[in-house]
Amino acid sequence: MAKFYSLFSGSKGNVSIVRSGKQSLLIDAGMSCKQVISAMSARDIPECSVSGILITHTHSDHIKGLRVLCKRLGTKVYATEGTMTELLRAGHITDEYFGGIFREGSLDIGDFSVRAFPTDHDAEGSCGYRIETPEERVCSVCTDLGHVTDEVHKGVKGSDLVLLESNYDPVMLKNGSYPLCLKARIAGREGHLSNINCGEEAVRLIDEGTTRLILGHLSEENNTPFLARKTVTEYLDREHKQGVDYLLYVADRTGLEKAVIF
Repeated sequence: MAKFYSLFSGSKGNVSIVRSGKQSLLIDAGMSCKQVISAMSARDIPECSVSGILITHTHSDHIKGLRVLCKRLGTKVYATEGTMTELLRAGHITDEYFGGIFREGSLDIGDFSVRAFPTDHDAEGSCGYRIETPEERVCSVCTDLGHVTDEVHKGVKGSDLVLLESNYDPVMLKNGSYPLCLKARIAGREGHLSNINCGEEAVRLIDEGTTRLILGHLSEENNTPFLARKTVTEYLDREHKQGVDYLLYVADRTGLEKAVIF
């Protein structure tokens, strides 16, 4: 049985786990080691189950707990070349915890097969991940992207479950307190995905076989779980029926309380 856990999601920190049998993969380490271990314990995920840590990019909300987590879990880190170079250069990990670099093709990590796909975000080597479990179930993590490129869509297409960014509501962002330069960055092609763009991609994913969709990386300042769900549902329900064609979840900053089975 394959399970997906969102432990933390949002601008303050991001951590997810994919679990199958006795093995798990950790995706990002954007909270303190203590917080991550506590969240794992609350969901009965053994520390010894973690076969590897995948890092999407080097912004602090994705790596702030990485150095200590590596020591605690004793597991290795995997990333794209651009991300790994920065992790090593800045001392976020040491050579001891170097696991591997994603290039073309996939890497086998424990019993999982993992492929990285590039995302347009303002961090060198930024990527999303497509993970196949031993049961041949597929999940993808796709956040921190200013827009959905062909490579992004190809990377997530056909996944049984997708964690997809629904970062901001355009009206809230426009009328919010952020300086204009930050608003432009968020809404730019290397920034974040809006609820509207998320809804558009969600329709394509459900059309092509995805049955479980988790909205993630919501901005605490420029979005709400209600608005994210409402906007994406308005797009999906034009042609699909929730609970029949798809299941929709919204992860807030503390993630989801329970696992999503896929």
